[in-house]
Amino acid sequence: MTSELWIWVGLAVVAVLLAAGLGYAVWRRRGSGLDRLLNEVALRKLQHVLLPDGMGGQIQLEYLLLTAQGLVVIDVKPIEGVVFASDRMTEWTVIGARGRFTFPNPQGTLYDRVAALRLLVRDVPVAGYVLFGNGADFSKGRPRDVILPRELAEWHAKPDRAEIERVLEAYLPHWEQVRAVAQPAA
Repeated sequence: MTSELWIWVGLAVVAVLLAAGLGYAVWRRRGSGLDRLLNEVALRKLQHVLLPDGMGGQIQLEYLLLTAQGLVVIDVKPIEGVVFASDRMTEWTVIGARGRFTFPNPQGTLYDRVAALRLLVRDVPVAGYVLFGNGADFSKGRPRDVILPRELAEWHAKPDRAEIERVLEAYLPHWEQVRAVAQPAA
């Protein structure tokens, strides 16, 4: 090969490495944004765990947070585009930069996860949300228990230090009870 060809091959390799590095940096930034949000509201956090479902099986939770308001189950939908959805629709539709696609209504599964958790911690408030990213547009209406990052941060903001101590005193035994039966999801 000529030296000119080697230069072009070298430049191509450098371009591929730069593109891969940029892609990785974008991927890490997106992930850390979710982690940062969850850490803003959570006093404690479990991720990708299995809990008993109350019927002899197990159910997977994507995120379980201990907040000042109680336990919160979070299902994340990293979807961007206009979302057409309602409580009664079995499939929700997204129209975005990647085209049009549908996905099953996530509310039923969320409610099953919340119910399983309530069986474990009967005396603690339990809430559940389907968390969409900021790129989701619900301009045609938003179903129940679907929230955006800003709302999660507002509704479950960490209280001051004295209040955190009171919350941990009240909720930590229940949290430890959940942790004792939680198993890592494969």
